[in-house]
Amino acid sequence: MEVAIVSQSVGGIVLCGGRSSRMGQPKLTLPFGDEPMLARVVRILRTTVNPVVVVAAPGQDVPSLPSDVRILRDEHEHFGPLAGMAVGLRALAGEVEAAFVSSCDVPLLRPEFIAEMIRRLGSHELAVPKEGDFHHPLAAVYRTSLAERVHQLVAGQRLRPLFLIQASDSVEVPVDELRAVDPELKSLRNLNRPEDYEVALRLAGLIK
Repeated sequence: MEVAIVSQSVGGIVLCGGRSSRMGQPKLTLPFGDEPMLARVVRILRTTVNPVVVVAAPGQDVPSLPSDVRILRDEHEHFGPLAGMAVGLRALAGEVEAAFVSSCDVPLLRPEFIAEMIRRLGSHELAVPKEGDFHHPLAAVYRTSLAERVHQLVAGQRLRPLFLIQASDSVEVPVDELRAVDPELKSLRNLNRPEDYEVALRLAGLIK
């Protein structure tokens, strides 16, 4: 089921510059059906937000994407997701008010989940799913006005997304409240190991 674009004032950022060390091969190019995993995540995001940018590592090969999807590059290699978010938020700051930030390894992401997280943002600076004591910062929505704050955290080597959550007007969304739009929370199922990839393919009905 496709969801209409929620608002032209919300874009998307997909981070794909990680090492993929546990997977043993680059996750962004793993086939998922008839498309690479990165292309699938970008396609899902584009049903709900616009524009979408991809943040990759310097020199990283990126599979073919729609021509209007911009490929940005991390300023610092292997600094983690907060550094990638800094690049993406800065790029979108003049175009949209907020951005849904995703990793490239969530092929079961649901448009309804994205739309609900955008709704939860309200007037806050960021909205992030929370599961017990754990936050899901790569399934969250951030105001692009946070770009400079994120940049300053990265410059100060405070690289954990939790530092941004704590320093901002954040709304934490209990994951159980998101089951209304994603009953099995498949949107939060990121793939780190080959066995995770196989399970996701089975859940998507792509293998038996």
